Amino acid sequence: MNEHEKINYIEFPTNDIEATKAFYLKAFDWSFEDYGPDYCCVTNAGIGVGFYRAPLNSSTDNGAALVVFYSKTLEQTQQKIESSGGTTIKPTFAFPGGRRFHFADPNGNEFAVWSDIDEPG
Repeated sequence: MNEHEKINYIEFPTNDIEATKAFYLKAFDWSFEDYGPDYCCVTNAGIGVGFYRAPLNSSTDNGAALVVFYSKTLEQTQQKIESSGGTTIKPTFAFPGGRRFHFADPNGNEFAVWSDIDEPG
């Protein structure tokens, strides 16, 4: 549902749209709709997401905003990301209210995953 003056859609750069789609399909079971060879959108990510072809990436080192996923099973989500071709770039750490790690997708876009559920480890 579109809500007035609420965040509705986020776009990310990718230099390889097909590899990006393969990663997110395997890691998060996302579905995609193509709009030509240089753009696709995600249809089941929790918020509207698009990927556009560009030789860039979204990283906090470059001053980008950090998009954070939630997981009930942090370690399992991290394993799924890594087995799908993502890279952990900041290991799991605790913060007030939970724990999180940061990862990069195959294009180098940085994201984080957090959980408020303690897991053995």
